Amino acid sequence: MPASDYPALVGPFLARRDGDGWRYGFVAEQRHLNLGGVVHGGMLMSFADDALGATVWQSVGRKPCTTVQLSTQFVSPVRLGELVEVRAEILRATRTVVFVRGVLEVGGRPVVHADGVWKILGA
Repeated sequence: MPASDYPALVGPFLARRDGDGWRYGFVAEQRHLNLGGVVHGGMLMSFADDALGATVWQSVGRKPCTTVQLSTQFVSPVRLGELVEVRAEILRATRTVVFVRGVLEVGGRPVVHADGVWKILGA
């Protein structure tokens, strides 16, 4: 995915078509690790925010939108070199907000559950 500003600092994030939607991912690098030797929770949250947000953005016709709320539950650690992937799903959309969720996975193993609410700007 093309990136500038903050996403460029933590990425690169990958994107590919997956059926009627998109699948997003990133490969865990040394710079993503915490002192415990696994990917930092903040990195996983940043990726979840970006991927779920991109899903919302696509679903509302690429209108500007912003995160209102993001909840994450850490299920399993991510290690150096692992590919983290997510495909998010829209749960509900109103005229002004969108509810979305996704499960970040490594090789089919859940590592983070994420759900949130995005505001459609200007709506």
